[in-house]
Amino acid sequence: MIKKLSAVGNSLGLIIERPILELLGITKDTALEVKTDGEALIIRPAKLSKKERIRESTKRMMAVHDETLRKLAK
Repeated sequence: MIKKLSAVGNSLGLIIERPILELLGITKDTALEVKTDGEALIIRPAKLSKKERIRESTKRMMAVHDETLRKLAK
């Protein structure tokens, strides 16, 4: 796939199509690691520490089950 950069303010951006984002499990909230090997740009989801993974998982669980958790707390 050949892509061109798009102007985003004073910077340039790369548009990544939804099928690729879904394949990699990337959303607008996903932290990305950006690095280079001297020839290529490498962009991938950042590997979170165990503590960060637990925190993110807990946030998702609480968002999904908020109402139930509030009822149980009473």
